Amino acid sequence: MSNPVDLAALAAWMDSQGLGSGPIENDVRLAGGTQNILLKFMRAGRTYVLRRPPPVLRVNSNETMRREARMLAALKGTNVPHPGLIAACPDETVLGAAFYLMEPIDGYNATTGLPQPFASSPELRHQMGLSLVDGIAALGAQDYIALGLEGLGKVDNYLERQVGRWKAQLESYAEIPEWDGRKDIPGINRVGDWLDANRPRSFQPGIIHGDYHLANVMFRFDAPRLAAIVDWELTTIGDPLLDLGWLLATWPDEADRSSAGTVAVQPWEGFPSADELVAHYAGQTTRDLSGLHWYSVLACYKLGIILEGTYARACAGKAPKETGDDLHRRTIWLLERALRWIS
Repeated sequence: MSNPVDLAALAAWMDSQGLGSGPIENDVRLAGGTQNILLKFMRAGRTYVLRRPPPVLRVNSNETMRREARMLAALKGTNVPHPGLIAACPDETVLGAAFYLMEPIDGYNATTGLPQPFASSPELRHQMGLSLVDGIAALGAQDYIALGLEGLGKVDNYLERQVGRWKAQLESYAEIPEWDGRKDIPGINRVGDWLDANRPRSFQPGIIHGDYHLANVMFRFDAPRLAAIVDWELTTIGDPLLDLGWLLATWPDEADRSSAGTVAVQPWEGFPSADELVAHYAGQTTRDLSGLHWYSVLACYKLGIILEGTYARACAGKAPKETGDDLHRRTIWLLERALRWIS
């Protein structure tokens, strides 16, 4: 695969930022959970990871990259595990898109395989599961105003806007004539109506990661703890309980460990139950968890609609068919789970 990053242009920009000198060496694409480009390289003895949008930009790709960089800059010095930001380039003309440079993460993605001793220890896996909750509890506890993040998201009527926002997103897929997905998700209006009827009356605003599950964190090699929360594309200011709901919406349980919808690790034995995750979060927050069920259902609804967007693009030949079909199955599964939870 040809390198999608102009290394000469990157080196010139790094010169202007005082980031090393000489050639860029040992550049290698990293596998990521998204279509964004991750490029690891060395310059003057220091290792960097570059993150930029895919070659074919979406409407909001550059703005998303700038928001991610702003969030990572703000989190510096906090107890939230995150990739360290080195420098950001909001200028789209340097590499054809906004991008940023971050520190490499010394960690692994558990969904692609567990190293020892974690692979053979249910006790360590239990602690890994609880550390997922520690990550979002720490994130949700941050004072976003003190961190300079006011304006990153619209706090007013945040909960009231959710169903309408995502319903409109789903309806926009109808602009793709090849999309045939609506016939498979007949319960989606029922879920949306339930969410509107059962919405919590108030919330405590804070930072949201926006896509929080096992595949979007890196674990440390030396302890059952997080090395970093990654993939900050959907980060905003809103209700942090949605991150916990998102984790629960994608979490395997005794009744349903389907690989169609959940995000799991093999072996699974030892990972906490959903109730244990909630109890662990409750011990670290002042937020009212009595309406948490609503957030889990909203997460199923929102994530299902987001995934269906890739299926719609795949129907039109703008995304791989295999990927689209897989995500369409996940959408169906998520909505079926939501319907079970509200019945």
